[in-house]
Amino acid sequence: MTDHFVSNIQRVSCMNSPVSSFPLSDAGGILAPVVPGSLRDTGIDREVLHSLLLKICYTSSQTTTEAAAARMLLPIPLVAEMLEELRKDNLVEILGSSGPIGFRFTLSQKGRDRATRAMEVSGYVGPAPVSLEAYAASVEYQAAARPPVDPEKISESLAALTLTEEARMLAGLAVTGNRSLFVYGPAGNGKTSICLSLRKALTEGVWVPYCIAIEQQVIRIFDAQVHEVLEQPVASRSADQRWIRIRPPLVVVGGELRLQDMDLAWSPSLRFYESPIQLKSNCGILLIDDFGRQQVRPADMLNRWIVPMEYHIDYLTLQTGQKICVPVRNLLMFATNLNPEDVTDPAFLRRMGYRLNLKSPSPEQYAAIFRNYAARCGVTVDEQLLQSILDRYHRENRELRCSEPRDLIERMRDLSRYYSRPLEINAAALDIAWRGFFGTG
Repeated sequence: MTDHFVSNIQRVSCMNSPVSSFPLSDAGGILAPVVPGSLRDTGIDREVLHSLLLKICYTSSQTTTEAAAARMLLPIPLVAEMLEELRKDNLVEILGSSGPIGFRFTLSQKGRDRATRAMEVSGYVGPAPVSLEAYAASVEYQAAARPPVDPEKISESLAALTLTEEARMLAGLAVTGNRSLFVYGPAGNGKTSICLSLRKALTEGVWVPYCIAIEQQVIRIFDAQVHEVLEQPVASRSADQRWIRIRPPLVVVGGELRLQDMDLAWSPSLRFYESPIQLKSNCGILLIDDFGRQQVRPADMLNRWIVPMEYHIDYLTLQTGQKICVPVRNLLMFATNLNPEDVTDPAFLRRMGYRLNLKSPSPEQYAAIFRNYAARCGVTVDEQLLQSILDRYHRENRELRCSEPRDLIERMRDLSRYYSRPLEINAAALDIAWRGFFGTG
């Protein structure tokens, strides 16, 4: 795929919507997506909305205008307008009034037949979708509008970790520049922890849609298992309810990652798509942990990421064979304890924003980590005991690791719980913890 071809596809398919296509308004002190004032303003074809409304009616013997609006998360007047259109087409039957502008209604036989066919195409029943164009515009706008992250905020997010100033700076530059980060080094030295902790530096809420529609096909974006919902606007009528405000997402995958996890997941039983990890993590962090230990060759994984890293877009394929272009605006992070030369190539590293080598700690750093973790547990460490720990590492020709102060103290905590007594860090407890953790005397 040449740069010229990618550039053309990007311009036509993904970036055709200007930022203004994601309008925001004040909703109780929070900027929120504007409520659609008409069916046209939803950005979704009338036929798609009609099919969704028919499927909602299909799931119950009768319903009301208000209940249907609550399921679709659309303003009641818009749902009332659609019901009137369906009534004129003899697809629904009015049973009586349910409010000032609402009615109780049920499907006619013609409407039931139409709903059955709609369910065969897509089994999705829930909030009305937004358009792919609106979703792309929202991602681009929110990624560009993210407030700058200063050194103080980075320091706060990494406060629990003992790092060099250079490591803090490189991590902060990756977040500030919204660039990818490749963290490597020996196991147990905080590679995963630093990536997870950087999420604390992302403080602004993110708006994501429940789903998007490609003609009659629905792709679910919001995932309650991944997305942490924030407080929604008090003035709910001032916000488009098809969008939900979440904390910047954090998606972590490890050795279980497969190439197909980066593609749309079609559910034959539900008959709609689940979005892949790069969409679920938009405007947040996507951490590929234990890179190089996946079920696919590192070269295949790297090739799959070339276009998203270079152009901030990706190409997904529907069951019909139709290809769509989607935005990819996340902080992409890789963490590995393997030799970078064994799991990467020059083309990949050229596209990587920053590279951070987390080496094994010095004795002074190890001692500082031990003291800090002990203080968090409410105890102090005798300096002579701490020196004896370092001497024991040296005698056993064991490499220092940043994670091991925590591991040893936690095993001493296990011992204190076992005997129902307060945590103590002493030579006897340390010896048991050492032998239990390292398996040596």
